[in-house]
Amino acid sequence: MDFQLARDTRAENAPATGKAVALTALATAVPPHILRQADVVTRVRSLFAGRQINIDRLLPAFANAGVETRRSCVPIEWYLEPSDWKTRNQLFIDNALDLFEDATLRCLDQAGLPLEAVDAIVTVSTTGIAVPSLDARLMDRLAFRRDVNRLPVFGLGCVGGVIGLSRAAALAKSRPGTRVLCLVAELCALTFRANDRSKSNVIATALFGDGAAALLLESPANPAKPGGSIPTASNALPVLQLTASGEYTWPASLDVMGWDVENDGLGVVFSRDIPALVLDRLGPVLDSFLADQGLSRSDIDGYVCHPGGAKVISALEAVFGLEDGNLTEARGVLRDFGNMSAVTVLFVLERMRAAGMKGRYVMTALGPGFTAGFQILEA
Repeated sequence: MDFQLARDTRAENAPATGKAVALTALATAVPPHILRQADVVTRVRSLFAGRQINIDRLLPAFANAGVETRRSCVPIEWYLEPSDWKTRNQLFIDNALDLFEDATLRCLDQAGLPLEAVDAIVTVSTTGIAVPSLDARLMDRLAFRRDVNRLPVFGLGCVGGVIGLSRAAALAKSRPGTRVLCLVAELCALTFRANDRSKSNVIATALFGDGAAALLLESPANPAKPGGSIPTASNALPVLQLTASGEYTWPASLDVMGWDVENDGLGVVFSRDIPALVLDRLGPVLDSFLADQGLSRSDIDGYVCHPGGAKVISALEAVFGLEDGNLTEARGVLRDFGNMSAVTVLFVLERMRAAGMKGRYVMTALGPGFTAGFQILEA
């Protein structure tokens, strides 16, 4: 099998001092409603009782998911009643904007910069549709400059946190001195459909949560712009250098992960084979990506991973040659927030950055396509 990856050239991505794009601030945000797994199980058992589905056979998935709590933009009672696509999508727009506003203000406060210092906004999401896009709507809430460049990205699913960050870094690098705000929001819990009796819908109910993140990227030039010189950090958290990035999409894999558009919302597509696909196919793709940067796994000090589920985390640990349980932060985010699709890996990055990252890391996630995304971080 040919493992040639879509990537920037090694020369363009070389981690030479002063030439890499810097991640100088990162903030996450969650909605107010807490879903406890025990409460979700009680509601699911009641909801699906007598609905031509053996719900008792599926309930162990909740205990085995590795999830204890999640956040939701709506209270648990909302999920018990049918809701149409228009209503769900409006909830997505309203709540995604609230989370973006919260994460943006705290991210820029962390960086010690005003809204006017942002030159470009990249927004990433796959759990709703907004035209005008979320970034345009956010500009009507917050006092960004009116000449800010905007790039909305849709359809990347769980890999969106990694590939979206890489796209934002490429945008920053293309214009020296640019500050790019990368915003990622996913309201996965809104996709639960009370009339969907499929196993995938039940499994998603055991995993999905809502959240958002904002990241500030700064390219290595110092033109006269409002807010001071770049790149800098006004706190003790490490500045991360984003160097090489890459991705690989496997052929004939469109049915592994994604959404089906239904009359009452988005229907989840999950293959039961995802952990096995990770075990069988990710290693050679990772090695090919690293080799193209003149690196091998022995040059990597750690991994920042999207925790799709407990079985996926165990598969990732096996691929990376780590002991079971080694991906501590990934397991902790899954436990506390569930699977928030593209956002989840950014929660993991936030925890690892707070713990004091040092060295070279591979940030990675898997998403619809079926696609693997990679981003090298230097701390």
